[in-house]
Formats: sequence, structure tokens, C-alpha cells
Amino acid sequence: MIISAQHERYFMTSRDQTLPLYIESIGYNGNQESVKRPVGYPCYHWLQTVKGAGEFRFAGSTLILGESSGILMPPNVPHEYLRSQGDWETLYITFAGSQCSAITEGLGLGEAAIYQWEVDSPPEHYGRQVLGSMGSDQDLSGLEASADMYRFLILLKKHGMKGSRSSISHAVERLAPLIAYMERHYADPDIGLEEMAAILGITPRHLNTLFKQSFGMTAYSYFILLRIRKSKELMTGDRMLTIKETATRVGFRDASHFVATFRRIEHVTPEQFRTLY
Repeated sequence: MIISAQHERYFMTSRDQTLPLYIESIGYNGNQESVKRPVGYPCYHWLQTVKGAGEFRFAGSTLILGESSGILMPPNVPHEYLRSQGDWETLYITFAGSQCSAITEGLGLGEAAIYQWEVDSPPEHYGRQVLGSMGSDQDLSGLEASADMYRFLILLKKHGMKGSRSSISHAVERLAPLIAYMERHYADPDIGLEEMAAILGITPRHLNTLFKQSFGMTAYSYFILLRIRKSKELMTGDRMLTIKETATRVGFRDASHFVATFRRIEHVTPEQFRTLY
């Protein structure tokens, strides 16, 4: 651990490299110097502005990294960065692991990108919290740091905004009235995309964009999954309920459509599912 008024840094030990995801180093720099890496860095690299602003250059582009923003770089991508005004305070995390690529790709964070977030939202402070905990805890196994790193990536996925896109947390908040409506009216077979969009006063296309950003699927696909979940609750809660009655109660017009949809999603028929529980 290196600690000074200007610089704090913590390096993890080599034993952490056996973990699926581990922090290689984490640090705060109160006066960020210029850095040039012609062959990139061997690990994933997160650089976040705490105060001031800097320039980050890669792939022929120059990006301004101001407050409430950061950039995530995959390994071995040539880049350089330098301050652009006054003192530039930064926080950085380098990380790797046997499943690191799979985790970042699965979260949609695999490509180099700059992220922004609202002032005082979790990504703004989480890195400093992790750095502080590493300085005070004896995490010899590296498990706590691994969990902290995964949590950081989840927060970045949830609160980070790329370009003009809103964060997932904003999208979910926008969808909350419709999701509550779906919970109350899943038994109504007449509800379609137009009706759902009208609840929020937006177009069906915009509605699907919000759902894909938040849940990775269209609004109607989400509604179907909700109906299937409700059907499982009904079938396990009332053994006397027929498949036809279940289908009607969760918004399907006929039992055959319900059975086919259930089997496509759950890979078993409703009757087979019932025997499992």
C-alpha cells in the first residue's frame, strides 16, 4: 500500500489471480501525471475523474474525462492521457481474472467506452470506499476484493450512461408505473403493446427501447414472462387448478397456446413442472 497526500495505491498479491475476477491494483492520484502506453495495459483498466478534467486519447480520438465520468479500457489497447485543466484528481482500478472477459462481455462492458453518471450516484464514491476498505482490512484470500470488483461493474452497468443513452436505473424508474400495471392486469388477454405504451404516454417503439435497455427484451416478451411466472405460482399453490383454468387466469385465450409458450420458456410442460414441485 502506498499512501501520501497525493497518492494512494494498493496492489493485490499473486494468489488472487486464481479468482474468476480480481483487482490487480486500485489507487487515487491527487495530481494525475501524463501517461502514455503504446501497447496498452495488460489488464482491464478503469480511470475515473474525481476532480478537474483530463484528456484521454485512443484509436485516434480525444475524449474529455470530466467529473462524474470515467473510461473503461480492455487489455492491450494503446492509449494515453493527460490533464487538461488545473490539477486532475483520478481514481483507477486495474482488474483481470479467468472469467473477466466473460463477465464484462456479459454485462455489455467489454468494449472501450466512456461512462457518465449523475452527481453523487454510487459509481462516484464506490471506488474510494473499496480503496479505503483495502487499506484497513486483511483480505488475504482476495475474496472481498473480488466481490467489490463485481459490485463495481454492476453499479457501472446500472448507473453509467454512454453517449446520449440514459442509465438502466433511469429506464427502470421510467418503466415502474407500467410494470406495476402489468402486475395488476396480467390476466387481461386484450393488453397489447399499444395499450402498454399508452400507460406511459410514449410510442411502442420507445417502449421497446426502454425494455431492451433495462431487461434485454421487448415489453411484450417481458409481459409473457410475467404471465408464466404467475402461472407457476398458481399451479404450485392450488393443485386442483386445471391447466385450462390456469391459462385463463394468466391471460392466455386458450390452453394450447399456454402449454406451447410454457414449454418454450421452461423446457417442460405445465404438468411436468407441477410434478417437480
